[in-house]
Amino acid sequence: MNASETPDWLSGMQAGQTEALSKCFAEYRPRLERIAQFRLSPRLSTRIDVDDVLQETYLAAAKRLPHCDASSPETVFVWLRLLVQQTLVDLHRKHLQAAGRDIQREVRADRTDPGTSGCIAAHLVAQISSPSLSLRREEMNERLMKALEKMEPTDREVLALRHFEELSNGEVAKLLNLSIKAASIRYVRAMKKLKVFLDDLPEGSFLP
Repeated sequence: MNASETPDWLSGMQAGQTEALSKCFAEYRPRLERIAQFRLSPRLSTRIDVDDVLQETYLAAAKRLPHCDASSPETVFVWLRLLVQQTLVDLHRKHLQAAGRDIQREVRADRTDPGTSGCIAAHLVAQISSPSLSLRREEMNERLMKALEKMEPTDREVLALRHFEELSNGEVAKLLNLSIKAASIRYVRAMKKLKVFLDDLPEGSFLP
């Protein structure tokens, strides 16, 4: 589907039809999978599967369909993305409580809490391929976390949404209630800061 085309499910979404939601969800599923994978805690990956996240997200979307802003495909996607995020938070909380103290003791500043800094740091550290550098994953993760926390929260979120979740600039602007220009400026600024952080780490640690 071209950006200028109106999907056949949009009018059905506006009418609150679950069949239209099913078509819409199927179309956006690859993008939603990428988002869920980025935000999902690796420490809980044996308990929570991306497919489980999306199944719960779909059920939540079906319940809340009458409240969806279906004025455009963009607003529908932003709505679904928010539901993925809410589902992840609920599942993380649920499974951490079920896991008890053992897994709680393992929780550090990483993606167990699906915070933006932890997601970015863990995603980058996971790309380390050198065996010698792999032994320093935790140290690098902590250094990246500290560096990312120095960013303005909105810049950090724009970076995650644009670069790692691969949302469009328009989707980011709508999600964060920014102008298109402001979202673009913040993304460029955040990428420059991230490059400075990465350049300070051992050469070859991360993919560009």
